[in-house]
Amino acid sequence: MAKKAAPAAKSSGKLQFHSWIETFDFGKELKVKNEITGYVYFLGVDDTAKFSSLIGTHSLEWQSKALKQSEKEVVSFVGAQGPVWILRPRKKATVGHDGLIDEAVYTWARDQFGSLVAQFKAQQIKAVQIEFHGTEGVQDLGALTGMDMAAYSFRQFVDGKQLADLPKVALKKSLGAWDKAVVKDAMLRARAVNVARHMVNLPPNDLNPKSFAEMATKRLGFPKNTKITVWDTKKLVQEKMGLHVAVGLGAEHGPCMVHLKYRPTKKSSLKPVAFVGKGITFDTGGLDIKPSSAMRLMKKDMGGAASVIALAQWAAESNYPGPLDFYLALAENAVDGKSFRPSDVITARNGMKVEIDNTDAEGRLVLADVLDVACTQKAADEAEIVIDVATLTGAIKVGLGAEIAGLFSNDDELATALTKAGQRSGDLNWRMPLFEKYWGDLSSPFADCKNSGGGFGGAITAALFLQKFVRGKKWAHLDVYAWTDKAQGALLASGGNGQPVQCLIEFLNARASK
Repeated sequence: MAKKAAPAAKSSGKLQFHSWIETFDFGKELKVKNEITGYVYFLGVDDTAKFSSLIGTHSLEWQSKALKQSEKEVVSFVGAQGPVWILRPRKKATVGHDGLIDEAVYTWARDQFGSLVAQFKAQQIKAVQIEFHGTEGVQDLGALTGMDMAAYSFRQFVDGKQLADLPKVALKKSLGAWDKAVVKDAMLRARAVNVARHMVNLPPNDLNPKSFAEMATKRLGFPKNTKITVWDTKKLVQEKMGLHVAVGLGAEHGPCMVHLKYRPTKKSSLKPVAFVGKGITFDTGGLDIKPSSAMRLMKKDMGGAASVIALAQWAAESNYPGPLDFYLALAENAVDGKSFRPSDVITARNGMKVEIDNTDAEGRLVLADVLDVACTQKAADEAEIVIDVATLTGAIKVGLGAEIAGLFSNDDELATALTKAGQRSGDLNWRMPLFEKYWGDLSSPFADCKNSGGGFGGAITAALFLQKFVRGKKWAHLDVYAWTDKAQGALLASGGNGQPVQCLIEFLNARASK
């Protein structure tokens, strides 16, 4: 029935992320013998008659009355034929804010179906019959994406046991045939999110600037529509990228920049969009060393670069219709005799002189030089929009928490498009002010500016610093956490969460459909 998954590639070969939904039998009845079988019903609308009918079909006599009176969105029970789940979205009141942080239809389906996977595993279910009744395409997309996201397990991946404990699935739709485009879309979205999650989950003794670059050039298997260029430390010096070089001087593996240049095979009227990802593969804080509790999760400080390379893979595999550029600003902030120091004055690629106030404010330094590269491309390669993604400040998490990214932008239309894309995709962000008055906190008597300021408004001053390197381009900066501290929704374990891959996919799709 279901195709057997191939083992994961070993560390020296290509990373192959297998899709669970590729193994599903679409449009068929489940045929099993002597196996624990589960039944899932997804009601696209709150259909009371259908809900009562399903309860009557599956429940035991003593269960029926209480189950039919349930007001829950997800009703689960063990019936006459096995475990049953009935999912039915209920109407919710908006929480305000023009609906920009309301739960989207896609999000509800993604998280509900993703969380079901944990229950399948816990109950050791061997086969599942899933039926969709009256669902729309966006609900189908959310449900399928959620299941495929939930199929990822870091340990199973590295042990070569992808999809090992997942049930066989037959999936029916009450009306019409399955839209193959929706199925493919779900598979590619989930794969992109899981690639970003996996990169963040890799231990820092495996992932460093050199091995990260090898991921791009060799192990992720980009198709020919993506040209990949690596600037090593020597090239960074030649390009006068003093900030980027300084951050990585203390590490065994020197800093580098990776540029993935995606161009569609068909002629496009769209202008290039450039994405820049912060890729600090481990952050000790440098000579301004972090306390151990703050250093514990600093392998995730490359979460921005992880999301950018995952987005690049999505674009290449989905044959996105417009030109895109992806830049990874890679370095390790280590403690060594060669490490850069507080009070050092370093010259950036754009000529600005920066006094180092704090070596733990290193992410903005690597981003600054690489942003300048992205913003100085010429002719057909000139970017119309530049978006950077970074695990930049703890300050933004104090204000917005772990699940909402901080958004800074110098363009209202771009900011609105990103916030709306985040809401539709369940990958939220919230716009914060680029309050110029705070720039004074970065003033220096020895250079054009410092790299960090006072104790208040740290996320804003970091964004103001980056803005000095975008040369007036339409620009947005996403300050993300890139991590989930607990299992929730389609994320079945703590670790990398793939933020903000889904938001950026939604943003690009909306841009292409205009």
